Amino acid sequence: MRRLFAEWEQQNSLMFALPHEKTDWLPYLDEILLSYKNFIKASSLHEHCTVLCADKKKAAKLLDGIKNVTLVELPTNDTWIRDFGAIDVEEDGKIISYDFTFNAWGGKFEAALDNAVNEKFYENAQNRLIKVPLVLEGGSIDSNGQGTLLTTSKCLLEENRNPNLNKNEIDAKLKELFGLKQIIWLEYGFLRGDDTDSHVDMLARFIKEDTIAYTTCEDEKDEHFAELKKMEAQLKSTGFNLLPLPLPKPLFYKNERLPASYANFVFINGAVLLPTYNDKNDLVVKELLSRALPNHEIIGVDAAVFVRQYGSLHCASINKFLI
Repeated sequence: MRRLFAEWEQQNSLMFALPHEKTDWLPYLDEILLSYKNFIKASSLHEHCTVLCADKKKAAKLLDGIKNVTLVELPTNDTWIRDFGAIDVEEDGKIISYDFTFNAWGGKFEAALDNAVNEKFYENAQNRLIKVPLVLEGGSIDSNGQGTLLTTSKCLLEENRNPNLNKNEIDAKLKELFGLKQIIWLEYGFLRGDDTDSHVDMLARFIKEDTIAYTTCEDEKDEHFAELKKMEAQLKSTGFNLLPLPLPKPLFYKNERLPASYANFVFINGAVLLPTYNDKNDLVVKELLSRALPNHEIIGVDAAVFVRQYGSLHCASINKFLI
């Protein structure tokens, strides 16, 4: 029996990949490194953090004084480890980790180093790592831990990922790999600036086995209004309880709208790390999640610099589990 974990289950660690001089973060590297430091510090208070880095000495200096951190020197092209990191699955009481093919969201960027990370990281535990000849990013799927998966058709059916497979074939493969009973294929929803072809972790996420939190827009003049309303209507037909999360006000960098979303939160042991954007809705969403998840501390982490490269906290980390 196989089962894809829900992200609120007991974890061993949260894994990160630090920005460095050879990434697209270079123009504001100091700013994003400070943001990562704050993100890792908040995480480390609740669970162990594994940090991949290009230079261990520089990383140690950055994170000096933060306990519960292990540094691993591994080269990467970029930092969105949610999408290229190995995905943990429970199989017959043990953990296996799937190494899917990563092609940088349909060949948009160079990804050879990112695609090699898992083999290098697991080189002493090859029996645990299973290479899967399928293009799949971790941010494109979300699990309730009980056999239901959320994803988007725009991403998984995008022609530059798995062009030889149709929807039914991908559906069947994912059900087999993850031990799924059903897959909810969202047909609508997007955020301006998102270059992942509508990853579900920006749009809709399970927060409980029976509850989905989702991005909503009530401003009819906003370009997201129509699509997100159609997504909401589809979600209402699923039978799951729903928690709408309002968008922050439009956020721009160099006149370009950024894909700021509260749905890109991160579960860690006993807490949720919520991306914040110096917006009035930061507190609104924090209160919504606090009421919905009374056993979790909701911790705001400034994500305004993260979204300059079109991702947020969930994109920048990946959960590793214990049984």
